[in-house]
Amino acid sequence: MAVVLIVVGLALLIAGGEALVRGAARLAAAARISPLVIGLTVVAFGTSAPELAVSVRSAFVGQSDIALGNVVGSNILNVLFILGLSSLVVPLTVAARLIWWDVPLMVVASVLVLLLGLDGTIGRWDGVPLLAGLAAYTAWAVFQARREGPDIEDEYARHIAAAPGGSKYVILQLVWIAAGLGLLALGSRWLVDGAVAVARFLGVSELIIGLTIVAAGTSLPETVTSVIAGLRGQRDIAVGNIVGSNLFNILGVLALSAIIAPGGVPVAREALHFDIPVMIASAVACLPIFFTGHIISRWEGALFLGYYAAYLAHLILAATQTAALRTFDQVMLFVVLPLSVVTLLVGVARTIRRRP
Repeated sequence: MAVVLIVVGLALLIAGGEALVRGAARLAAAARISPLVIGLTVVAFGTSAPELAVSVRSAFVGQSDIALGNVVGSNILNVLFILGLSSLVVPLTVAARLIWWDVPLMVVASVLVLLLGLDGTIGRWDGVPLLAGLAAYTAWAVFQARREGPDIEDEYARHIAAAPGGSKYVILQLVWIAAGLGLLALGSRWLVDGAVAVARFLGVSELIIGLTIVAAGTSLPETVTSVIAGLRGQRDIAVGNIVGSNLFNILGVLALSAIIAPGGVPVAREALHFDIPVMIASAVACLPIFFTGHIISRWEGALFLGYYAAYLAHLILAATQTAALRTFDQVMLFVVLPLSVVTLLVGVARTIRRRP
């Protein structure tokens, strides 16, 4: 029954996010709001709506480990798995703006999670500046996008049908929005209840369930969006979707969870010592890879996928409390990671040498 709740909950989350985006985007278009602004705000929110619904509900009912695990696990999965898989399918082009602005902001936001959690809790007053940061980032992104020129505007306009207007049309879109919100609320409830039941049955912590099952499920919209965008040749959208989603997860989802939760979001010791540093490392790893020729090659995508497999292996070994965990972590720390760093630095050096 718990597995059925998880599967049905995930399906409702995806359907709810789609309905919410469709209704809000068309309603905004009917109000003659710029299609570019719609794409940067409504659509970006929609792909992260499952994470928001699950984390906020988990925090509200006192299951904050799932709320934190969902955010941290989703960010790790977005970079290492989704970006790795997308670039393995087709090499991805990275816009210069992502390298110099958005990715560094993602790194800073990831570090903030660690700093705010050092006292063991991300409290309500910690969530307020994070939420303010999201508002500032969104305003800045819209301002910068307006300076991109009419080409970007036309790109978004092609994806949003012309709105006929009229009261009936507006009412229909409000119905879509209401239906989307209802599906998100119901889906998040069933997913969280099912995940908690599975955690108790397997004897593992809710944090691990949040880092794996819940994070993977709520990141399905980002997975589909990035892979399809890469296959359609919209490679900058595939990368931007991941970076924007990670920023929203921290500055929006985690912030709202901390504000709504009665005592804030507790930060488990294992998350503070391992999972959050992994999230920071995956964000930092984007910088040299993105820098080498503004292309994420297939071998770099395979490297990301390998790291995600290693991360899952660590979680499994930790959950089963096997003696091999210490040896596994030492091999990763003293052999695999140094070799990867050297390889990436060599790639950066070659890129700099080729430039005039």
